[in-house]
Amino acid sequence: MTPELHRLATELTSVIDAAAAAFGTADPTLSGELDCDPTSPGNLLCWQYGVRVDHPAAPETTLATLLPALHGEGWESHDRSTSRERITRFTRDGADFTIHVAGAVTILGSTRPVPA
Repeated sequence: MTPELHRLATELTSVIDAAAAAFGTADPTLSGELDCDPTSPGNLLCWQYGVRVDHPAAPETTLATLLPALHGEGWESHDRSTSRERITRFTRDGADFTIHVAGAVTILGSTRPVPA
């Protein structure tokens, strides 16, 4: 893992774990490096990390509470919600993560490509 990818992985894991803790007990679903350019293997890597929270308490309220804190840390939010699910994408300095609230499950995940 490159130093930049390690730094990114540490940062995104920390942000997602903190956000997930606001929803409840999270179970990691994905954690690792991914070669994300099929046309030029080994030149562009991503760090992917995801967690799942089953039956979160008041997910809509929790997300509304998290927004000001994440904005204060420099994350911009982009609402991608539909009538059936709440999806908010956060971006900062080329990195991103998503909070996806759908019924009895909340999923948080991230990715950002970096040169290998």
